[in-house]
Amino acid sequence: MNATIDRRRLLRGATLAGGGLALSAWMPAWAQSASAGIVKPLPTVSGEDITLRIAHQMMTIDGRESHAIGINGTVPAPLIRLREGQNVRLHVENALDEDSSIHWHGLILPFHMDGVPGVSFPGIKPRSTFTYEFPIVQSGTYWYHSHSGLQEQLGHYGPIVIDPRGDDPIRSDREHVIVLSDHSQMHPHVIFKKLKQQGGYFNFQKQTLAGLLAGKDQSARERLEWGAMRMDPTDVADVTGSTYTYLVNGHGPRDNWTGLFRPGERVRLRIINASAMTTFNFRIPGLKMTVVQADGLPVRQVAVDEMQIAVAETYDVIVQPTDDRAYTIVGESVDRSGMARATLAPREGMAAAVPPLRRRPLADMKDMGMGDMGGMDHGSGGAMAGMDHGAAASGGAMAGMDHSAMGQGATAAPTAAACPPEHAAMGHCTPASATGTPSPAVAGQHAGMDHGLGGMKHSMRDFSVAPEVKKTPTVQTISPMPVDRMGEPGQGLEDVGHKVLVYTDLMAVDRNPDVRAPDRSMRIHLTGNMERYMWAFDGEKLNEVKKPIPFLKDERVRVTLVNDTMMGHPIHLHGHFFELVTGHGEYAPRKHTIQVQPGGTATFDVTTDAVGDWAFHCHMLYHMHAGMMQVVSVRPRGGDAA
Repeated sequence: MNATIDRRRLLRGATLAGGGLALSAWMPAWAQSASAGIVKPLPTVSGEDITLRIAHQMMTIDGRESHAIGINGTVPAPLIRLREGQNVRLHVENALDEDSSIHWHGLILPFHMDGVPGVSFPGIKPRSTFTYEFPIVQSGTYWYHSHSGLQEQLGHYGPIVIDPRGDDPIRSDREHVIVLSDHSQMHPHVIFKKLKQQGGYFNFQKQTLAGLLAGKDQSARERLEWGAMRMDPTDVADVTGSTYTYLVNGHGPRDNWTGLFRPGERVRLRIINASAMTTFNFRIPGLKMTVVQADGLPVRQVAVDEMQIAVAETYDVIVQPTDDRAYTIVGESVDRSGMARATLAPREGMAAAVPPLRRRPLADMKDMGMGDMGGMDHGSGGAMAGMDHGAAASGGAMAGMDHSAMGQGATAAPTAAACPPEHAAMGHCTPASATGTPSPAVAGQHAGMDHGLGGMKHSMRDFSVAPEVKKTPTVQTISPMPVDRMGEPGQGLEDVGHKVLVYTDLMAVDRNPDVRAPDRSMRIHLTGNMERYMWAFDGEKLNEVKKPIPFLKDERVRVTLVNDTMMGHPIHLHGHFFELVTGHGEYAPRKHTIQVQPGGTATFDVTTDAVGDWAFHCHMLYHMHAGMMQVVSVRPRGGDAA
């Protein structure tokens, strides 16, 4: 590959693109092309017998060599192309000096072929071969990756496309597989160590004094209030563009991977978020995207300008460019510290303008699990001020986070001194007024602040609102008032000015296979401690869990996920699809991975029809590695065959 820009070729492409838009000098420095564009399809394997070899290798990203773990010498691993109805045998050789594995993400198969060491099989030992064999009972866009250690971060992932048994009902003239991922020159174990030492180690976008003086971000009062809680509203992503390069099909922004089209064609993009830690906001400026599949299953068509794609989700979209010009594919990280960039173009060597990174989002009260309390400002000067209700004299608006302990100013100075409001807000101590009778002044001042909540305490560590959660160091906060956020576009996309996909937009094409009402329901809390970088379900890390989550075969269960943290979590259930509870009844969208927004809830119905032990986890790699994983055990009913 030529490492310098062919200026004549680039200028010719710019002219064809219309008025010089492809001039690299107009692009941000990190996106300037080191090549005229890489037009190279992913290597593909197919058939009944497929051989895959896991090994160390080097890869070149934006002109820099980097260590990786690949399959058959490539990162991403080869595209595995299968057909519904066939039986496949995948012979996987592990050429590493450590155990490895492959999990077939989203595929319905026998549990002992699912590929999770310690759960469904023992793993693949060094210098040995394991054969996966299973029938292909579905079609759509999926992917595969290691479930061993942190190998996925090093490049051990690849796409799967399964063609339907007959004609494909989704009509297109050509297609491109778009694998989004993140890569660091830093070894993943070093990344994890730094996160354990300092949760916000990679966040270089914190608020500054200069920003305050310029009137940017939070007001001084809000910053003091968040500081009292030891919470950082800029802590949107654990690992950021400060160490990551964001990739499309294994290529960095300067490499400029390019997918070709002819004007007027219907182009199908199979988009896979195969990253370790990055939620991508995906868009193609100048092109509408029509969503036709979610997590491999058909959905009724919905046109959007942008979508937030969580780790491990897949979406198929149709675009139809009519102009003879290039378009930029943008995969912007959720914290907007960098982007994956590629190009759609009629010819090789063309490029389009790369939009600048947008302003990074700030977490708000809703992200803290305060529901819509941000609207209770009462003219006090900021969302957090809405929680103050006249208690600022006691050391900040967060004194109002426990409504039974408000008004700790002049009327309760000894109590305030014994239990400062920021400590009360985090549940580290209990104000006297929370257990005794408040003074008449306090009672009168806040008699009207119940807002129909039955006197609910708004403590950020009130375990009474989450009886399922164990009181462990893994639980830094509990969401006091979490609300369903499946109808929201995702953090930072609330006011972008164009149509963003939300889960409530999705409807299944076909009637759900099981439309029974749930037999029972359960709540599972997503808990974490950023200061110690600990993550768990219901306050218990995987190594602390005594037994799996039990189900009986063919149970119909409604599961509500409650996010008690200020970070989004993509939750994946192996071996099953579930129906999102979004008001679409028998045509609810079916998925295998769901993003639970910060401080919010997400609900799905699942039929546990696959007997065996299955992994259930957050798909943020370092969250899972830190303990946010459990095992779901589905057992036969009495009298059923195992």
